[in-house]
Amino acid sequence: MENATPTPPLPGDVPDEEFLRLDHQICFSLHTAARAFNGVYRTALKDLGLTYPQYLAMMVLWEHGELPVKEIGDHLRLDSGTLSPLLKRLETAGYVERRRSAADERSVTVRPTAAGGELRERALGVPRRIAAATGLPLERIRALRTELDALTAHLTGRDPAPGTAPVCAGRTRRPRPPAVGRGTGGHAPPRSGPGGRSQ
Repeated sequence: MENATPTPPLPGDVPDEEFLRLDHQICFSLHTAARAFNGVYRTALKDLGLTYPQYLAMMVLWEHGELPVKEIGDHLRLDSGTLSPLLKRLETAGYVERRRSAADERSVTVRPTAAGGELRERALGVPRRIAAATGLPLERIRALRTELDALTAHLTGRDPAPGTAPVCAGRTRRPRPPAVGRGTGGHAPPRSGPGGRSQ
């Protein structure tokens, strides 16, 4: 008869001395995985000339079109002090356009320019490169992402934001066409509701 797999001990059953070991810390495992992802993204984004935070901001704009800065921050979970310099650099590079909202001058909206739309076409292969770099099948990537979303929600007390995870996390939803800025002859898609340092 095969031995049954032992049940992992509950936290209260583990001596404090065992918990106080670096290789037992889930936060350290997540930290090292995040650093490894940064290295992979640095290579994958080199030809695009984007940092990882800038890439995430562009992903939000490619998916949703023109958005207020606050809503971009909500998607990325970034405060305005971090997000504003990031968007300013993207505007300087010619990929986005910032403007005052016609409905509320206190609100600034951001949308991709024609160059930003062209950048999306060049970025289409990045998510698959990242997924391949994990060495995991998409089913495991999706399951892992779901667990991490639940962990984040539990730690922060916030519900996971559905539909905001990068495509590299295994989502199969078809992306919306990008909006383009004024003077480009393009048309922005309908708007949907509700700072980036180089790694």
